[in-house]
Amino acid sequence: MGAYKPRMLRLIGRKADGWLPSLPYLQPGDLAAGNATIDDAARGAGRDPGEIRRMLNIAGSFSARNGGILRGPADQWVRELLPLVLDDGVGTFVLMADDPAVMQQFAEEVAPALREAVATERARRGTTEPQRRTSIALARRRDGIDYDGLPASLASAAIEPGDFGYARVRSTYLRGGAPGLVLPVHDTAEVVDAVRFASGQPVPLAVRSGGHGISGRSTNDGGIVIDLSAMNSIEILDPVARRVRIEPGARWKDVAAALQPHGWALSSGDYGGVGVGGLATAGGIGWLVREHGLTIDHVRAVEIVLADGTVVHASSEENAELFWAARGAGANFGIVTSFEFEVDEIGDVGWAQLAFDASDTADFLERWGSTIENAPRDVTSFVILGAPRGGRSVAQMMAMVDSDDPDTIIERLQPFADAGPLLDQSVQLTTYAAAMANSQDAPHEGQGEPNARSALVEHLTPEFAEAAAELLASGDVYFFQVRSVGGAVNDVAPDASAYAHRAANFSVAAFGANRHRLDAAWDRLRSHSTGLYLSFESDDRPERIDDAFPPATLARLRELKVQLDPENLFRDNFSVALGESTAVTG
Repeated sequence: MGAYKPRMLRLIGRKADGWLPSLPYLQPGDLAAGNATIDDAARGAGRDPGEIRRMLNIAGSFSARNGGILRGPADQWVRELLPLVLDDGVGTFVLMADDPAVMQQFAEEVAPALREAVATERARRGTTEPQRRTSIALARRRDGIDYDGLPASLASAAIEPGDFGYARVRSTYLRGGAPGLVLPVHDTAEVVDAVRFASGQPVPLAVRSGGHGISGRSTNDGGIVIDLSAMNSIEILDPVARRVRIEPGARWKDVAAALQPHGWALSSGDYGGVGVGGLATAGGIGWLVREHGLTIDHVRAVEIVLADGTVVHASSEENAELFWAARGAGANFGIVTSFEFEVDEIGDVGWAQLAFDASDTADFLERWGSTIENAPRDVTSFVILGAPRGGRSVAQMMAMVDSDDPDTIIERLQPFADAGPLLDQSVQLTTYAAAMANSQDAPHEGQGEPNARSALVEHLTPEFAEAAAELLASGDVYFFQVRSVGGAVNDVAPDASAYAHRAANFSVAAFGANRHRLDAAWDRLRSHSTGLYLSFESDDRPERIDDAFPPATLARLRELKVQLDPENLFRDNFSVALGESTAVTG
């Protein structure tokens, strides 16, 4: 309500959600007097005055010299608006303007500078603005979470279901979520506080870096989400050894862009919007995998917050068993707050996108699989197929060739032309960073539950290819992808990390609309597999853990789980704890 007289101000205190006067109608002292009247009326009605938002309509113009209140340069606006925030409690300014130039200058020069000035002055005074919520927002809190027990380091940034920003953080790329509390963290100390707080709450705990995991474990229903997206720094530690430090909230397109000026790259999945944390603890099958191995094969050390809030450093020389587990099953043991990678020297690359008539699906898969297995390691390829339409199936093939020589690129790609009738092709010489710049930073708006299945396969045998063709023809799968692995991945010993299925030359993933139909169809295909890749799996049946880890690996992981997470705090991301289901709560 916008009002100025005592009777209306008292009504605001008793009933309204907020006060929205206009600065041109106010005299000095009117804001303070109005706030006092509203606060007294609110307390008299049994309300918390902090529930009532204080907003202010403002108007002005920009010029090089001071011409009066909000009539001058941007820094003058900041100086004049600052006390209205600090002393009068205004939390939102509404700019009354219809001149695009004024609106743009306010948005670019005043708003961010004012936010910074407020933060600086509050830090100088040793005060913080408490998060205020209306009774309606408080009513949306979920059972089982001690909201009032949040540590001060987290309280001001915490996002609840009734908060304005909740829609931006509730869901992930593919999964719709309804968490009871999202905790954005900015450094290791805040992660420690978040873990210690979450360990005392009887609700699910999800950990999110980029929120892109197909498994959907980075959100939940009614639980807590620790959001690492603000921890996104990328730092060069040793240019000679090509050693870099990357925080978990960084996205791979940003990593690629940061490494590009140095002539470096780090194989890291196929989509630039994916966060570092999830991929770098699970595996990392990307465009350079056959030549340079998995992303986890480049990890040299991690800093990790354990279930009891302890911060430890792990490498091959320090906490070696945890370092072993973090590379392939890291989500079970804590939250990695930074990774140290040794990256590769990568120049320009060949980037190809081809389309084939794959109506004879089994034959196409066999031919493509044989071609990539026999190709030099400097070429990596993925294919995507969908259900046949009108009796015809189209396969999309992407490939990267680690060479800046056009003749070499064409030579590597030519054998793939025999995989099937070629419908379209695009081949270009580009950078790895350009190939990874394939995502936007829009908020995730996933809905429902993804139904995804994964398998690791040694060879695309005639039997596998026929089973895959039948699966696609059934209509139970609308997306089917095969990624080449092999090469440098095979060179690493199966017990060198928790990612043990090193003999696999292919990673297969499928999506279906109906979970039960997908389960039945996929179980027939699984007989041809040797394991699965956790990041592409959403099946919550307990036996998936046995598929993900061979017996010796699983036994070793379980022994470490008992030592480091005996209460199974990190249980909602394919827990290896004995007797636990892989199910996501909620």
